[in-house]
Amino acid sequence: MDMLRLATAGSVDDGKSTLIGRLLLDSKSIFEDQMESVEKTSQDKGYDYTDLALLTDGLRSEREQGITIDVAYRYFATPKRKFIIADTPGHVQYTRNMVTGASTSDLGLVLVDARHGLTEQSRRHAVLLSLLRVPHLVLAVNKMDLVDYSEEVFAKIHEEFTAFAGKLNIPDLAIIPISALQGDNVVNRSENMPWYQGTSLLHHLENVHIASDRDMRDVRFPVQYVIRPKSDKFHDYRGYAGQVAGGVLKPGDEVVVLPSGMTSTIEAIDLHEESLDEAYPPMSVTVRLKDDLDVSRGDMIARVNNQPAPVQDIDAMICWMSPSPMKPRQKLAIKHTTKTARAIIKDVQYRLDVNSLHRDPDAGELMLNEIGRVKLRAAQPLLADPYEQNRTTGSFILIDEATGVTVGAGMING
Repeated sequence: MDMLRLATAGSVDDGKSTLIGRLLLDSKSIFEDQMESVEKTSQDKGYDYTDLALLTDGLRSEREQGITIDVAYRYFATPKRKFIIADTPGHVQYTRNMVTGASTSDLGLVLVDARHGLTEQSRRHAVLLSLLRVPHLVLAVNKMDLVDYSEEVFAKIHEEFTAFAGKLNIPDLAIIPISALQGDNVVNRSENMPWYQGTSLLHHLENVHIASDRDMRDVRFPVQYVIRPKSDKFHDYRGYAGQVAGGVLKPGDEVVVLPSGMTSTIEAIDLHEESLDEAYPPMSVTVRLKDDLDVSRGDMIARVNNQPAPVQDIDAMICWMSPSPMKPRQKLAIKHTTKTARAIIKDVQYRLDVNSLHRDPDAGELMLNEIGRVKLRAAQPLLADPYEQNRTTGSFILIDEATGVTVGAGMING
């Protein structure tokens, strides 16, 4: 059974947490005592309904303010698929949290309130999901029960968002009318909207095709750890553990270890105590080579005739995550796959206004939660691909060496 990672986004009070609560409830992923607690809390607050948002808004400050601040991860499964939901915040000051939650997602779920239609935040979230190359996008038009399940209201939002999405890089778009509170079109098709001929939200999530989204052509295996067990049973065992970032690895394949350039052949691929016939993204495995080579953390295993080009001068889109601004000549650590090196910011080419897509070439620096195109130089060559080709080998984070805090996330331009 495969796994779908999805990130939710939307304006404040659009109902993200309620929708996730509805998915968890109707897919029977909630324990009875949890549900009893939510029902009791709803009654104590004087609600005449069960507040499903209480299932997901876990932080105390969130409950006090009624908003989502941090990225809350929730897990559930159906007979067809497993799901990891990143419930990301809607406020502009938490853009970095949304980037964190959406960076590894297969699908972005943007909610809009049917009463208010598209807002500035709705458009900003769609732009961010497009920048992050999230391959699938669902626009869920929520609270249809509050507009009498009007086809005209839905059609207007559908037309407006479709026109806006045409300016962005969104390969796959679905627009679904729902009511998270009442359950319309969330798990089951709604009888209240006979004019809607599409599937329910959960049916779409269960059946959206994600296998071809990952780079299955270019073999990329960043080495995370060298395994040398200290026991008589595995006396000669030497394996290289990591997560497959691209392509398909098979025993017998001729490979090259970078940056040394030494070649060998894959002897076996291990997962726990089992030997595999192949490994592909995003599997975490241990690779054994026939030759005893000098391989360490930060190296990369690739195909001999398909190698990533080592780069030191990097052109990237960066989301800045620190209260202190990013400035030219600033020195930081860069972590790319499993390799860490030192880097310096050479130039901020422009700052991107994610609401209007306007580029400001005179920005000079990036402030907290701002996104811009930046040139930087790494002290050591990085084995990188363009982000549009491979989201793993095309991304990196920037770290303040003094504090160890992540201050930026980057996507390498082609």
